[in-house]
Amino acid sequence: MKTALTITVAIVLSVSAGCRHAAQRKSSIGKEKEPLRQKKTLLTVDFQQDKTLEYRFVSDRVTIIDWDPIKSTSESAGSTVTEYPESMELVVAYTPIQVDPYGLTTIKATCKSVEVTRSISPGRIRLRRSRKDAVESLQGESFIFTVGPTGKIEDYSQLEQLIQKIGKVAFRQDSRESRIKEPDMIEDFTSFQWFLWDSVSSVESPTKGISLGQTWKSKLSIPTSMLLRGARDVTYRLDEIRQSEGLSAGHLSVLSESEKGPLAVIRSSYEDAKSVPRDWPIPHSGRFQLSGPLGFLWMFSKGFKVLSLDGQGEELFNIDAGRIEQYNQQYQVLLEAFSTPLPGAKPKVTIKQRLTMQLIE
Repeated sequence: MKTALTITVAIVLSVSAGCRHAAQRKSSIGKEKEPLRQKKTLLTVDFQQDKTLEYRFVSDRVTIIDWDPIKSTSESAGSTVTEYPESMELVVAYTPIQVDPYGLTTIKATCKSVEVTRSISPGRIRLRRSRKDAVESLQGESFIFTVGPTGKIEDYSQLEQLIQKIGKVAFRQDSRESRIKEPDMIEDFTSFQWFLWDSVSSVESPTKGISLGQTWKSKLSIPTSMLLRGARDVTYRLDEIRQSEGLSAGHLSVLSESEKGPLAVIRSSYEDAKSVPRDWPIPHSGRFQLSGPLGFLWMFSKGFKVLSLDGQGEELFNIDAGRIEQYNQQYQVLLEAFSTPLPGAKPKVTIKQRLTMQLIE
């Protein structure tokens, strides 16, 4: 059933009865009519029974640590700056197991593959790892959730349980003293799954449709390997309606008419949010220490505050098929240490982040 529709809103001009109004109607004959219609687009998330969709999610992040911002203005700046690149590639298959186009649809999500790479400057040599990133234990894992036609996920419980499960994997099991947590990209996985259809589900009045140029607000997370509980304020904008050109990578089969349908181009911009929703999941709890360069940085700096955040993104949503084809989000965050043991020393951290999602099958 095609639930993604185009709503036409007609502006009806009311005319009272009476001779004077009748005369006005006669005198208006032959004059050019004003536009009576303004088209709006209704974005809904659609599923077909047992038809699996696979998406590739990629998170690329470089954390740049400037240990001495004052010295960095001199010619010897290179000795005070460290870069810490890390990336995760995740493939998830979504299979509808119970479809209700007018109510809640039950989806089974299966993590087909997960790979994490991590390195450190100089030379960006890949770090030797005795342990896998905790998020790599997701391979083969599944969780079930329910979602409505507007893209709002109604039941996150199994996803939350899975996040807590892999959160425990991040801790060293052989530590005899305090709890020590290895670097992980669990927040990146959470960001991808928790906000799957955020651009659609955050529309305030989804049944009324969206006009070209219309904007609406939401919040997205800031995934890091540090203990940074942060959020982005996002402004979405329906920028244009574009004809599909088979943009989905891996589409070797013949596309149906709905799959060839028009694409809603949704652009987004980001800035620092002053608050974080309390219902967002937290993978780690209790008291523990962080290992690795970012762990040392966090303990040395006693936490960070966000100085600035800016970025933008673009999403392509297939209107007739009722699904996301791809998105690309890029932003930069500048952080400053709250305090350090050394007087006057306040290292700054720049996080350059790119999050992408692509329909592959």
